[in-house]
Amino acid sequence: MSDPAPEPRWLDDEERAAWRAMAGIVFGLPAALDTQLQRDAGITHFEYTVMAALSETQGRTLRMSYLAILANGSLSRLSHVVKRLERQGWVERAPDPTDGRYTTATLTETGWEKVVATAPGHVEAVRQLVLDPLSKSQVRQMREIGTRISHGLSPEGSCAAWPSPTDDA
Repeated sequence: MSDPAPEPRWLDDEERAAWRAMAGIVFGLPAALDTQLQRDAGITHFEYTVMAALSETQGRTLRMSYLAILANGSLSRLSHVVKRLERQGWVERAPDPTDGRYTTATLTETGWEKVVATAPGHVEAVRQLVLDPLSKSQVRQMREIGTRISHGLSPEGSCAAWPSPTDDA
Protein backbone atom coordinates (compact mmCIF):
# COMPACT_ATOMS: atom_id res chain seq x y z
CA MET A 1 0.00 0.00 0.00
CA SER A 2 1.45 3.40 -0.97
CA ASP A 3 1.28 6.61 1.00
CA PRO A 4 -1.48 9.01 -0.02
CA ALA A 5 -0.43 11.94 -2.19
CA PRO A 6 0.49 15.00 -0.14
CA GLU A 7 -2.09 17.77 0.06
CA PRO A 8 -1.45 20.43 -2.63
CA ARG A 9 0.13 23.65 -1.36
CA TRP A 10 -2.79 25.88 -2.37
CA LEU A 11 -2.20 29.60 -2.84
CA ASP A 12 -3.51 31.92 -0.17
CA ASP A 13 -5.33 35.11 -1.17
CA GLU A 14 -2.18 37.24 -1.32
CA GLU A 15 -0.21 34.62 -3.27
CA ARG A 16 -3.12 34.17 -5.70
CA ALA A 17 -3.32 37.93 -6.27
CA ALA A 18 0.46 38.11 -6.80
CA TRP A 19 0.35 35.20 -9.25
CA ARG A 20 -2.53 36.75 -11.22
CA ALA A 21 -0.67 40.06 -11.43
CA MET A 22 2.45 38.24 -12.69
CA ALA A 23 0.41 36.18 -15.16
CA GLY A 24 -1.09 39.39 -16.54
CA ILE A 25 2.42 40.64 -17.24
CA VAL A 26 3.65 37.30 -18.62
CA PHE A 27 0.78 37.17 -21.12
CA GLY A 28 0.24 40.86 -21.85
CA LEU A 29 3.71 42.35 -22.08
CA PRO A 30 5.08 40.20 -24.94
CA ALA A 31 2.05 41.05 -27.07
CA ALA A 32 2.39 44.78 -26.33
CA LEU A 33 6.12 44.76 -27.18
CA ASP A 34 5.53 42.75 -30.36
CA THR A 35 2.82 45.21 -31.43
CA GLN A 36 5.12 48.22 -30.92
CA LEU A 37 8.08 46.64 -32.72
CA GLN A 38 5.98 45.32 -35.63
CA ARG A 39 4.32 48.72 -36.05
CA ASP A 40 7.46 50.84 -35.75
CA ALA A 41 10.22 48.58 -37.12
CA GLY A 42 8.60 45.63 -38.92
CA ILE A 43 10.26 43.07 -36.62
CA THR A 44 9.16 40.84 -33.76
CA HIS A 45 10.30 41.20 -30.18
CA PHE A 46 12.24 37.93 -30.51
CA GLU A 47 14.05 39.23 -33.61
CA TYR A 48 14.89 42.45 -31.79
CA THR A 49 16.11 40.51 -28.73
CA VAL A 50 18.44 38.45 -30.93
CA MET A 51 19.89 41.51 -32.65
CA ALA A 52 20.16 43.48 -29.39
CA ALA A 53 22.03 40.61 -27.71
CA LEU A 54 24.48 40.52 -30.62
CA SER A 55 24.85 44.32 -30.56
CA GLU A 56 25.99 44.22 -26.93
CA THR A 57 28.81 41.69 -27.39
CA GLN A 58 32.45 41.96 -28.36
CA GLY A 59 32.63 41.80 -32.15
CA ARG A 60 28.82 41.60 -32.28
CA THR A 61 29.21 37.81 -32.52
CA LEU A 62 27.96 34.91 -30.40
CA ARG A 63 27.67 31.16 -30.73
CA MET A 64 24.14 30.26 -31.76
CA SER A 65 23.78 27.95 -28.74
CA TYR A 66 24.58 30.78 -26.30
CA LEU A 67 22.47 33.27 -28.25
CA ALA A 68 19.49 30.90 -27.91
CA ILE A 69 19.91 30.99 -24.12
CA LEU A 70 20.16 34.79 -24.04
CA ALA A 71 17.14 35.18 -26.31
CA ASN A 72 15.22 32.63 -24.25
CA GLY A 73 14.38 30.48 -27.25
CA SER A 74 15.16 27.05 -28.59
CA LEU A 75 18.05 26.55 -30.98
CA SER A 76 15.52 25.51 -33.63
CA ARG A 77 13.48 28.71 -33.22
CA LEU A 78 16.64 30.80 -33.21
CA SER A 79 17.87 29.12 -36.38
CA HIS A 80 14.63 30.00 -38.21
CA VAL A 81 14.74 33.59 -36.98
CA VAL A 82 18.42 34.05 -37.85
CA LYS A 83 17.67 32.72 -41.34
CA ARG A 84 15.05 35.50 -41.73
CA LEU A 85 17.49 38.07 -40.33
CA GLU A 86 20.14 36.86 -42.81
CA ARG A 87 17.72 37.41 -45.71
CA GLN A 88 17.35 41.02 -44.53
CA GLY A 89 21.14 41.39 -44.42
CA TRP A 90 21.11 42.05 -40.66
CA VAL A 91 22.90 38.89 -39.43
CA GLU A 92 25.46 36.48 -40.89
CA ARG A 93 26.19 32.92 -39.80
CA ALA A 94 29.57 31.20 -40.01
CA PRO A 95 31.40 28.26 -38.46
CA ASP A 96 32.99 29.20 -35.13
CA PRO A 97 36.68 29.84 -35.93
CA THR A 98 37.73 28.38 -32.56
CA ASP A 99 35.61 25.21 -32.88
CA GLY A 100 34.00 24.34 -36.20
CA ARG A 101 31.39 22.17 -34.48
CA TYR A 102 29.60 25.38 -33.52
CA THR A 103 27.99 28.12 -35.59
CA THR A 104 28.26 31.80 -34.78
CA ALA A 105 25.89 34.62 -35.58
CA THR A 106 27.25 38.10 -36.27
CA LEU A 107 25.30 41.33 -36.45
CA THR A 108 26.18 43.07 -39.72
CA GLU A 109 26.68 46.81 -40.07
CA THR A 110 23.18 47.01 -41.61
CA GLY A 111 21.86 45.02 -38.63
CA TRP A 112 23.61 47.41 -36.25
CA GLU A 113 21.92 50.34 -38.03
CA LYS A 114 18.54 48.56 -37.65
CA VAL A 115 19.10 48.10 -33.90
CA VAL A 116 20.18 51.74 -33.50
CA ALA A 117 17.10 52.95 -35.39
CA THR A 118 14.73 50.60 -33.50
CA ALA A 119 16.09 51.00 -29.96
CA PRO A 120 14.64 54.43 -29.10
CA GLY A 121 11.04 53.39 -29.78
CA HIS A 122 11.50 50.07 -28.01
CA VAL A 123 13.07 51.71 -24.94
CA GLU A 124 10.21 54.20 -24.79
CA ALA A 125 7.68 51.34 -24.90
CA VAL A 126 9.55 49.54 -22.10
CA ARG A 127 9.58 52.75 -20.05
CA GLN A 128 5.86 53.41 -20.56
CA LEU A 129 4.71 49.82 -20.06
CA VAL A 130 7.03 48.70 -17.24
CA LEU A 131 9.31 51.27 -15.63
CA ASP A 132 7.35 54.55 -15.46
CA PRO A 133 4.60 53.14 -13.20
CA LEU A 134 7.26 52.06 -10.64
CA SER A 135 9.42 53.89 -8.12
CA LYS A 136 13.23 53.48 -8.23
CA SER A 137 12.96 51.13 -5.26
CA GLN A 138 10.33 49.04 -7.03
CA VAL A 139 12.54 48.82 -10.14
CA ARG A 140 15.38 47.44 -7.98
CA GLN A 141 12.96 44.99 -6.37
CA MET A 142 11.69 43.94 -9.79
CA ARG A 143 15.27 43.24 -10.91
CA GLU A 144 15.93 41.12 -7.82
CA ILE A 145 12.64 39.25 -8.15
CA GLY A 146 13.04 38.73 -11.89
CA THR A 147 16.59 37.47 -11.45
CA ARG A 148 15.53 34.96 -8.78
CA ILE A 149 12.62 33.67 -10.84
CA SER A 150 14.75 33.51 -14.02
CA HIS A 151 17.45 31.51 -12.26
CA GLY A 152 14.80 29.11 -10.98
CA LEU A 153 13.59 28.63 -14.54
CA SER A 154 17.01 28.39 -16.17
CA PRO A 155 20.09 28.52 -13.92
CA GLU A 156 22.49 28.66 -16.89
CA GLY A 157 21.18 31.99 -18.05
CA SER A 158 18.59 33.99 -19.93
CA CYS A 159 17.91 37.64 -20.65
CA ALA A 160 18.46 38.19 -16.91
CA ALA A 161 22.06 37.07 -17.44
CA TRP A 162 22.83 40.00 -19.75
CA PRO A 163 25.29 42.35 -18.13
CA SER A 164 23.77 45.59 -16.94
CA PRO A 165 25.45 49.00 -16.95
CA THR A 166 25.93 48.66 -13.17
CA ASP A 167 27.59 45.21 -13.31
CA ASP A 168 31.36 45.06 -12.93
CA ALA A 169 33.01 44.12 -16.21
